[in-house]
Amino acid sequence: MEDILINWSPQETRVAVVENGAVQELHLERTLERGLVGNVYLGKVVRVLPGMQSAFIDIGLERAAFLHVADLHSASQFGHGRHQNAHGADVPPTPIERLVFEGQPLTVQVIKDPIGTKGARLSSQISIAGRMLVYLPQDEHIGISQKIGSPEAREALRARMVALVGAKEQGGGGGFILRTNAEDASDAELAADIAYLRKTWQQIRAGALNMPPASLLHQDLSLVERVLRDLTSERTGSIRIDSKMQYDVLRQFGETFMPAATAKLEHYRGERPIFDLCNVDAEIARALARKVELKSGGSLVFDQTEAMTTIDVNTGGFVGAKNFDDTIFKTNLEAAGAIARQLRLRNLGGIIIVDFIDMTREEHKAAVLAEFRKQLARDRTKVTVGGFTQLGLVEMTRKRTRESLARMLCEPCPTCEGRGQVKTARSVCYDILREILREARQFSPKEFRVVAAANVVEMLLDEESAHLAGLSDFIGRPISLTAEPTNQTEHYDIVLL
Repeated sequence: MEDILINWSPQETRVAVVENGAVQELHLERTLERGLVGNVYLGKVVRVLPGMQSAFIDIGLERAAFLHVADLHSASQFGHGRHQNAHGADVPPTPIERLVFEGQPLTVQVIKDPIGTKGARLSSQISIAGRMLVYLPQDEHIGISQKIGSPEAREALRARMVALVGAKEQGGGGGFILRTNAEDASDAELAADIAYLRKTWQQIRAGALNMPPASLLHQDLSLVERVLRDLTSERTGSIRIDSKMQYDVLRQFGETFMPAATAKLEHYRGERPIFDLCNVDAEIARALARKVELKSGGSLVFDQTEAMTTIDVNTGGFVGAKNFDDTIFKTNLEAAGAIARQLRLRNLGGIIIVDFIDMTREEHKAAVLAEFRKQLARDRTKVTVGGFTQLGLVEMTRKRTRESLARMLCEPCPTCEGRGQVKTARSVCYDILREILREARQFSPKEFRVVAAANVVEMLLDEESAHLAGLSDFIGRPISLTAEPTNQTEHYDIVLL
């Protein structure tokens, strides 16, 4: 069983999934960074621009939003691109001025957030995302993600969906797209998602009839609400939240859409911060570290790059086994579980290479790989694992669902610019000497003044003083030094006086 802890504040929501006292997953959402994409508004057409085949729509934001004719649902029915009639003649596209008019109320969805001086981009072709499905209330077809298995598997899923959609026809029509995580879903899970999405659409339609223009009809679920939709399962023992206001909101949402999950909801009233119960903040700090210590004395080293993530397993001080092979085997077994957990905590995606400690016995390799796959099977995100390569590496992929924890909480170091290392003071000294020589060949100032970090200036005055004096004699110009306390080691300026 697992428990879910929700720490809510006006600026940030944090969610931890805990199993047997150990944090397995972390989710984070910041209020100011939450976009508008997915929100549905009752807009009002304020201006139609025939020359641009677009319209400006007031949805209650500072700037009017932009709707192109290609994103109009009515345009998709009438044909916004050129097509042929029954006689084979070209029929021009229906112009936007014949589809919308100023003052017209229009149900629209944000498909691109406002950027700078540009307003949001809109579409009147509404889609509502669920846990495993995307609902298209204005269409009737059933689509399957191309990333799902073989053509046979996709057709089997389509047949199941046709039966489920037909069985629930009294709730309303509409089309559906099955997302990749619907591949292994049961009929009960799919039916629950269908019911939730249709109920959401009914509320949107009711709001469009009763609310004034420029009203928000539907907001993409907050992280607190997505806990009930996406994270709660039969294995969930309790869902504890430390905000009474959000507890009431979540209970109302759950009673409307997911009554079974609502029974597990609790309002946490304890004195201690809710994340202190399982040392979640300490786990977050460890999940941001490059090195993770194992209980046995071994360690994992994570390096995240643009192309891939590499994980190196080291024995460290582990000497608990009787012989070296057993030491390596037990360290790798422990590392297999720790790596699977860290991948969930850090939300690492894309290509991942794991360098387990080299093992000579094939049965040890098979046991470590089996344990690794067993631990990864608990991941909600789709994972694909290969065997050991000729170099003894394990290659795997994990689907990218959102930014990794490090990318959300951190930014590249301004000193090293993300390299993870900086030049030594001596290297910078030699860069300065070369730069002075280069400048002296082009210009003839009275004096060269070097403004650099204190440790660089100190080295130029001490260990490198002979080289500095020799350069001054060679170019025939004095060189003065000024220490700038705010400069980092690599940052310097050469001023020509």
